[in-house]
Amino acid sequence: MSTTTPSSVLEAEHREIAAAFTAFVHRELVPLAAELPEDGGMPPAELRAYARRRSAMLGFYAGDHPEELGGSGMPFSAVVMLHHAAGRSGCPLAPYALAGSDGPSPLLRQGTERQIEQYLKPLVRGEATRCLALTEPNAGSDAFHLTTTARRDADGGGWVLSGRKTFVSNAGHADFVIVVARAVDGDGKDGGPTAFVMGMDAPRLRVGQRYEGMSGEELYELVLDEVRLPADAVIGGEAGVGAALGNGIDSLSRGRLVVAAMCNGIAEYALELGVAYARERKAFGERIGAYQHVQEHLVSSRAEVEAAKLLTLACARLVDDGVEAPENAALAKLTSSETAVRVVDRALQVHGATGWVRGHPLEFLYRYVRMMTIIEGTSEIQKVIVARAMGLG
Repeated sequence: MSTTTPSSVLEAEHREIAAAFTAFVHRELVPLAAELPEDGGMPPAELRAYARRRSAMLGFYAGDHPEELGGSGMPFSAVVMLHHAAGRSGCPLAPYALAGSDGPSPLLRQGTERQIEQYLKPLVRGEATRCLALTEPNAGSDAFHLTTTARRDADGGGWVLSGRKTFVSNAGHADFVIVVARAVDGDGKDGGPTAFVMGMDAPRLRVGQRYEGMSGEELYELVLDEVRLPADAVIGGEAGVGAALGNGIDSLSRGRLVVAAMCNGIAEYALELGVAYARERKAFGERIGAYQHVQEHLVSSRAEVEAAKLLTLACARLVDDGVEAPENAALAKLTSSETAVRVVDRALQVHGATGWVRGHPLEFLYRYVRMMTIIEGTSEIQKVIVARAMGLG
């Protein structure tokens, strides 16, 4: 893409950081990705681990975390730029070089000293991964309509967790898990959604059914069969009991902005593929880019990508300024994910059968990008959040 795009004015802030990350991806990860099977499935766990650890060594992986924890102290807007660069690179290993669903979490803001030392620091260094167990068989988009319970021990010194979680990303490789359950006291009184942290080797915690997404993602069921935890397993200590919903808003908002940035990068990459092909491919004696119907696909995509990118970066800047309004992140995630789906679809249409063949980057992206309108809250949930902020619900 030309450097004269409107969003280049915002890119200038963190251009050196993004350029250094992009150079790392092309120097070390692209050659490894070239050896992956053409089916576009999920990269092997050992390659994902290498990308994570190597990126952490270079200061990219959890860049917005404090230096004393092993991060680089970057502003959040720089992290958003890195995720955009990962999506734009077209390298299937690049997303794993940045903290996502397997990386740092609410532990940074609500974790106790012990939890930060035992769990968060290894995450930031890329030495461990986590998973988040929130969704349940009957609680998807309404994730806090929980049936998994955490009952206090009879002596009040610990907790007993029971229930099932589903669609848990990374559960097959995680070192520990954050579980959100509904706290119940000895009298049966509802104490509200509460987040717990435990090792994946906790007794009576079992990985159940394995699912595979349409682009190769691994998802799992977790079964908690009266898992006993000490009192200090509650994230945030006693103050964290019943506070998971409120405490999780910031993390959800930042997670949605990260997804939005990745979507913008993917869309930009798909658009670049479409433009390059339209300039070279000939039909009826003309390059297909000369035909108005093809131009419509690509110009519409260009306009939507630029708008989504500007919106996401503006919201990230607000986070750096201390404004983390949930509706901002919801609007950016809604716009960017839906845009990415449309842009990839149009780019594939420009390529025709060439882009549809297994092994072509667009064939994989067509399957991969569809999940972006579902993860971190569906598009419909984002609309509900924005509507409520508008006073409509």
